[in-house]
Amino acid sequence: MNRFESDLLAQIQHRGDGVTGRVLVACSGGGDSVALLALLWTLRKSLGLELSVAHADHGLRPEAQEDAAFVRQLCRALDLDLAEASLGVHAHAEASAQGLEMAARDLRWNWLRQEAEQCGAGVVATGHTLDDHTETVFLRLARGGGLGCLHPLAPRQGLRWSPLAETRRAELRAYLASRNLPWREDASNAEPFTARNRWRPILDTLRQEAPNLDRHLFETHRQAEEAEQLARTLVAGWEGSRWSISEEGVTFRRETWIEPELRWTLESAFRRLGWPREAALLRGLAPWLAARLAKGRKPSAWGNFHLNPEPDGGYLHLRFSCLPGPSTLEGHLGKRPKE
Repeated sequence: MNRFESDLLAQIQHRGDGVTGRVLVACSGGGDSVALLALLWTLRKSLGLELSVAHADHGLRPEAQEDAAFVRQLCRALDLDLAEASLGVHAHAEASAQGLEMAARDLRWNWLRQEAEQCGAGVVATGHTLDDHTETVFLRLARGGGLGCLHPLAPRQGLRWSPLAETRRAELRAYLASRNLPWREDASNAEPFTARNRWRPILDTLRQEAPNLDRHLFETHRQAEEAEQLARTLVAGWEGSRWSISEEGVTFRRETWIEPELRWTLESAFRRLGWPREAALLRGLAPWLAARLAKGRKPSAWGNFHLNPEPDGGYLHLRFSCLPGPSTLEGHLGKRPKE
């Protein structure tokens, strides 16, 4: 076992991924998935793993048959069982009115679930890397994902296991080269027909200025995840003493609240109630509510939100009413508070 392999083993053990027994390894023949298969094969005894391999032909590239032959040869060399499938992505995309990328993902994972069940695998190992995490973060930020963007890629997510989640793509290529292991390059990864592919050259330019961008971003996300967990724990501890929830709405103790406390509490309560909780809405609602919780004594309204004193005078009750007309953020926000 070389240094790179032992570092990955320590990483998996430190995270506590909790994967043992039969693992189905998804292998396309590309550099990431070939490195994944080679690394798991090397670490299989240390991790207590039994490996099987799955390869899907999406029917989208003329080189697909050569990719499949390459994976077959690799599995023969490693003496591993291989499951193969040809997926009708074009037909599925038309039938489901999806793009090719989404249709391919749906078909692939439906098939992988079936294969995992059939071979008795508890997880499907995929070659997602730290580079994939960075790309996903920027995609989500561009779409306005808010704090949810600042979550590290979970190595375990349902059936999917991504043991390489903290490993750079370039490191995997260097590892394969050091072991004289070939891989297949998918030329379509460089074609700008998906948002992810368009982000890749932009991120490569950023990495020239900041070579440690991916690791720094991942560590920032770890800290953000910890901060969010602490905030949610604090808000949950206040339930029953400072605030409570019912089918009708949210009740707050009349006292001094600071706006961040209210935003986190409102987000938690609205999530459970199924109420709108856009960041702009909560940022506008919180100061209005804070002022009335400190000194309000009569009913008040802010957009579709209505605040009424509770009978004991110590609490104010917030409820939300969907007014007729289009459900828009502007409708939720309203134009001015009414007293």
